[in-house]
Amino acid sequence: MKTIGLIGGMSWESSLLYYQIINQRVKEKLGGHHSAKSIMYSVDFQEIKTLQHQGNWVEATRIMIDSAQKLENGGADLILICTNTMHKMAHEVEESISIPLIHIADSTAIEIVKDDIKKVALLGTAFTMEQDFYKGRLIERFGLEVIVPNEAERMVIHDIIYQELCLGIVKEESKQSYLKIINSLVQQGAEAIILGCTEITLLISQDDCSIPIYDTTRLHAECAVDFALNEG
Repeated sequence: MKTIGLIGGMSWESSLLYYQIINQRVKEKLGGHHSAKSIMYSVDFQEIKTLQHQGNWVEATRIMIDSAQKLENGGADLILICTNTMHKMAHEVEESISIPLIHIADSTAIEIVKDDIKKVALLGTAFTMEQDFYKGRLIERFGLEVIVPNEAERMVIHDIIYQELCLGIVKEESKQSYLKIINSLVQQGAEAIILGCTEITLLISQDDCSIPIYDTTRLHAECAVDFALNEG
């Protein structure tokens, strides 16, 4: 079994899910008392959040590279960045290490393509929904058509992530706001919804929606386990 290196803390609420899903997957695959070999380097999310909203991606990239190198030096055999937004600097992180980086968009898109879905709606932070580092990868590498909510809806989604979900606050009214936005995207032809922020799974599940939901947190974590067990 390879050792999984996790860059966590963005937020720790979703990092907790990663640890749980990874160990559940190992137990499911190997049985008995098996658990995952893993190392987590957890950053201070306040620092990351400030840099994101300042647009200081250079310093944010430095922190991600430093975190990945510490994990590699600590014995990790592969790296996960436990957040969608910080895959903005995935290429730079990948270039700075000699072990594989498992990209969250790839692990999600592979499953979407397997299900023969062509048009997806992407929910996430404003950075993920508006910038090209994530949507572009889905379009160029996997041939998907990607739509996002309108500007006002994007702000609702973004604010709920940072002001509530990253703080472990889950509100029914916020769930209803998300579901209203999802319904609008379905009316625009979305065949599936990507929960493109690792915290959204705290709020929305497949039970809430009539079309397929792709939970990037779970898909990323499970993909890492399959790779660690030489099945990926």
